Amino acid sequence: MSVDWPFVLAILPKFVPAVTITLQATLAGMLIALILGLLLALARRSPYRMVSWPVAALIEFTRSTPLLVQIYFLFYVAPSTGLQLSPLATGIIALGLHYAAYCSEVYRAGIEQIPSGQWDAAAALNLSRYHTLWRIVIPQAIPPVIPALGNYLIAMFKETPLLSTITVMEMLYTAKLIGAETFRYVEAITLVGLFFLLLSLAASIAIRALDGKLRHAWR
Repeated sequence: MSVDWPFVLAILPKFVPAVTITLQATLAGMLIALILGLLLALARRSPYRMVSWPVAALIEFTRSTPLLVQIYFLFYVAPSTGLQLSPLATGIIALGLHYAAYCSEVYRAGIEQIPSGQWDAAAALNLSRYHTLWRIVIPQAIPPVIPALGNYLIAMFKETPLLSTITVMEMLYTAKLIGAETFRYVEAITLVGLFFLLLSLAASIAIRALDGKLRHAWR
């Protein structure tokens, strides 16, 4: 098994749009996961069981079913209900919904580690629960959970190849097309692995830098 370096250089430009789509799916999916995850965490902590129990059941159901099944459901089953989405939009929503369930548990852990005395102090100052939550609790709860949220960002990035099953032109799908056309899979698949490695390391470094900056700011 040998590597044809001129062939590697020839196929590199074909991966540029694939990398862009992969990053787009990851970042858009993570944005959905971060926002929806926080809302789910707050809903799960609601004092009203009519709210907290269904949300808890939804979170556990989402975490307990495979992401690939959820992608297939949105792409193949949802259109029968009138929901028509492009493959990329379907993939972004599937990633966002799936990881929102995981992010919600991270947020919940961060919120619950805030000492109860801070709630009591806010109440003594006549602050509403809304203002206590958004101005006191959440700003303190989020910085410590940045590493965990960052881990889910990297995990989501590494799961984007699942979108190739619904014809999203991400990196793995592009590599398979190149292999099918040229009958050379070694170079294409190896490039995909290297792209994932380098981008994951870059994301890890950025997350550590952000975590350090936030921890320093809160000292």
